[in-house]
Amino acid sequence: MNKADVIEHIAQSAEISKLAAERAVDALVGAVKSSLKKGQMVTLVGFGSFYVGKRAARTGRNPKTGAALQIPAARVPKFRAGKALKDAIN
Repeated sequence: MNKADVIEHIAQSAEISKLAAERAVDALVGAVKSSLKKGQMVTLVGFGSFYVGKRAARTGRNPKTGAALQIPAARVPKFRAGKALKDAIN
């Protein structure tokens, strides 16, 4: 399922136009992005939580040449599924 499929499903389920559903999806994604950028956790009860994790700097290898290279530390987005979501798929 891609973004267009999600928009179509929301539009049908909520009986709204595809344009309104697209704006709602874009607003949700924007809110999650801006909150994560600030380092805040986003929790959707019954679905799960988005949060920022930290990845330490490490040494990697160029697969083509085998040469060692330094990979910098990074903040990465993560998702933890909630109990209701886990129960729904099992």
